Amino acid sequence: MKIDFVSDIACPWCAVGLNSLELALTRLGPEFEVALHFQPFELNPTMAAEGADAAAYLKAKYGMDDAQLAQNRGVIRERGAAVGFEFGERPWVWNTFDAHRLLHWAGLQARLSQTQPDAQRQLKHALLQAYHGQGRNPGAEDVLLDAARQAGLDVEQARQVLASGAYAEEVRTAEQFWQQAGISSVPAVVVNDRHLISGGQPPEVFEQALRQIAAQEN
Repeated sequence: MKIDFVSDIACPWCAVGLNSLELALTRLGPEFEVALHFQPFELNPTMAAEGADAAAYLKAKYGMDDAQLAQNRGVIRERGAAVGFEFGERPWVWNTFDAHRLLHWAGLQARLSQTQPDAQRQLKHALLQAYHGQGRNPGAEDVLLDAARQAGLDVEQARQVLASGAYAEEVRTAEQFWQQAGISSVPAVVVNDRHLISGGQPPEVFEQALRQIAAQEN
């Protein structure tokens, strides 16, 4: 079973959705052979490098007031805790394009390596934790390199990727592909290129959907 997890580091529901999906895969057991790939999507593609105040930006973008924003964040914290993700303070919103470039590179390393087949997933978790758990800038070089180190990737190679601007075209092309495929919000879980599960669903929803898809495919 091929699963494309379309998401953005800046998306809190993507952190919830990834942990939830992984819990579902654990429940499904080893008989479900899954190839998990992380695909890029930017919630704030025009965000400047210096970023913006998160509360002001989110209230303006989604038309929320202070009470609605607080309620939304409370729901996200509860849903995160239910699947093992602890949200911290996220006072600032940043550009995530370089994080997607590094994730693309990590995916290539994972496919080429016999010893690090899980590198892209580990990098994704490290970046989500850095931003949503610790409030760090996922576009800053030191944060990106620290995440690469946590994922067991070659830090000097990661530094070269960031400095060179490598994989920018590949990330843009992938983003356009998923947008043209109809993805307009994330997380979006695309199974075997044709089944879509939208949003940060609870583990039991992911589990049931994946079982149904497997039964249909077989």
